[in-house]
Amino acid sequence: MVKSIDLFAGIGGIRLGFDQAFSKEIKTVFISEWDEQAQKTYKANFKDDFSIAGDITKIKEDEIPGFDICLAGFPCQAFSLAGQRKGFDDNYKGLCRGTLFMDVVRICEFHKPKVIFCENVKGLFIHDRGRTFKIIYNAFVELGYKVFYKILNSRHFGVPQNRERVYIVAFRNDIAPENFDFPDATDDTKRLWDVREEKPVPAKYYLSDVYLETLRKHKARHELKGNGFGYEIRDWSDVAGAIVCGGMGRERNLVVDKRQKNLIPTTHIKGTINKEGVRKMTPREWARLQGFPDSFELPLADVHLYKQLGNSVTVPVINEIAKKIKEVLDNVNKGK
Repeated sequence: MVKSIDLFAGIGGIRLGFDQAFSKEIKTVFISEWDEQAQKTYKANFKDDFSIAGDITKIKEDEIPGFDICLAGFPCQAFSLAGQRKGFDDNYKGLCRGTLFMDVVRICEFHKPKVIFCENVKGLFIHDRGRTFKIIYNAFVELGYKVFYKILNSRHFGVPQNRERVYIVAFRNDIAPENFDFPDATDDTKRLWDVREEKPVPAKYYLSDVYLETLRKHKARHELKGNGFGYEIRDWSDVAGAIVCGGMGRERNLVVDKRQKNLIPTTHIKGTINKEGVRKMTPREWARLQGFPDSFELPLADVHLYKQLGNSVTVPVINEIAKKIKEVLDNVNKGK
């Protein structure tokens, strides 16, 4: 039985990928997630006999049970290409998000797990001309780990989302393989119609004619300045752009769906619902874009779910990497 901890757990996407890969051979022994709404979605989907810990900066290393694998999707905002990219100097609500990585180091230095797994935005790779990533890489090396990393795109792993992320796998030196092969693409055929809701979606997901016109004018202004910002209507035969941190980007993944005939507004909007069938994708569709199974419960209001799913990971990518990690650990156990 392999024991794991889930740091910066979000709604449990990384854990779910590892649970799928290791099946009954893995047990989560500690979870940390400071966002209370994310905790609610996590608890709805994972039944543990212990509480989710909050702010990791306030938890001492010896308060965490021993573990073999550290799962750490430390916050992406500090390194995102879409953000201000302050990196290790980023400060938010009293938490220095760039340095939350240092809590991963602190905990792993104390426990010396066999494997450290991290996921982050592609911007981590180039932030501060590569110096930020070098600090992270060297920190693991100094702890006694051999570090492997690669950028993978979700669209190559069975979901129709163009989402590039950097994945870091660090093996403790005494068990580290000579090489670690990240997974090859498994399925790049999926398109948006593969994640579409089976039934017509409620009117609340359709844009008002006033808002749609506002988006068009906003895009036109940016195009005049030579910028590429603005809304995007995706064809069902295409793939989505990355759904992003904070739940933003809904307007970058609009679709046309004329199945709903009852377009009487159920929320307060300006104007009327547009006659072109333009709507946002639903939280369930976003969950499918991230590879969450339909059995994964989405118990909260949409505003929370968009944020949580945009902040989450693509489960099938995690699953494939976890399978490769399991192969290494199995070989170690066999004495190879």
